[in-house]
Amino acid sequence: MNLQNSVVFITGANRGLGLAFAQAALAAGARKVYAAARDPATVTLPGVIPVQLDVTNPAQIAAAVTACPDVTLLVNNSGISRGSSFLGTPDAMAAARAEFETNFFGLWAVAQAFAPVLQANGGGAVLNVLSVLSWLTIPGAATYSASKAAAWSLSNGLRSELRDQGTQVTSLHVAYMDTDMARGLDAPKAAPLDVARLALQGVEAGLAEVLADDTTRHVKQSLSSATPAYAG
Repeated sequence: MNLQNSVVFITGANRGLGLAFAQAALAAGARKVYAAARDPATVTLPGVIPVQLDVTNPAQIAAAVTACPDVTLLVNNSGISRGSSFLGTPDAMAAARAEFETNFFGLWAVAQAFAPVLQANGGGAVLNVLSVLSWLTIPGAATYSASKAAAWSLSNGLRSELRDQGTQVTSLHVAYMDTDMARGLDAPKAAPLDVARLALQGVEAGLAEVLADDTTRHVKQSLSSATPAYAG
């Protein structure tokens, strides 16, 4: 996958990591960048094409596919967190359903809809934004962690199913970033633009996974140990 002259479609592209992806794609030489958001009026980055998209809305997904038939790289960035534990939050199941609708089913629906577009344009690539919490569950984001674990499994399945049409699937795993989702947390945070650049470099290198920071690399490495991070 070469970013030069590519056509990139980014979900949740109006702020945070999504905005950083749009900036990084333009800097990498993308010929066209579609910046999708629930409210396209909130997309203000010069040089991108705003697209209305709620990833939980099938009609809007279909309209986006029709409007953007030249996509060669799909960046599934949209995600929500309700900050819910499993047992300590009265509306935990409602929180989980909302998170799964966006973080799992929304990702799946967008990837499924754009797969024929990518095939028609030579294969291309899909980049799914996941999390270190794909492998680690913390009480304050337990339901979010479950949705990202499911999205990791989904990404691995999509990689297998899209291989024959020449479509690469890369998963990005990252810990805290300096975005609205991590606002108020007193912890080291990566700069979204650094993460976006690293992820796009991973796509160009053909990587199956991009581990964006030391925390994520430590947790991934621990999975095969006798004391995995998720058991701590």
